[in-house]
Amino acid sequence: MLIISNSVTLPDSEVELTAIRAQGAGGQHVNKTSTAIHLRFDIKASSLPEYYKQRLLAMNHHLITADGLVIIKAQEYRSQELNREAALTRLVALIREATVVEKVRRPTKPTKASKTRRLDSKTRKAGTKALRGKIRQI
Repeated sequence: MLIISNSVTLPDSEVELTAIRAQGAGGQHVNKTSTAIHLRFDIKASSLPEYYKQRLLAMNHHLITADGLVIIKAQEYRSQELNREAALTRLVALIREATVVEKVRRPTKPTKASKTRRLDSKTRKAGTKALRGKIRQI
């Protein structure tokens, strides 16, 4: 059972874990052991609350397909158990990330004093640059 939050849990039966062979170089041992884990999770068929499902399906994430499947491949470690834990951890992190509500940005206005300071510095800089010009003969 995966614990997403205090009130939301996910049964192990909804997560499909398959052991596959890892990619890349590794010598003789890598060709005969299946240490990588391929995790598949169907969002629409899960027992997650409707709010979680909507947020996950609305996400534009590379791990979520258009059909609403989460596909995670974990092959960082040399043992199957560590890769299984890594895949499940990434799934929980993805679900938690979907439920985080960002704060709404309220635009602010500059204060009157900051406007005055800005205009004063512009006037000073303009005066300095005016002194750099050619001197005219009368």
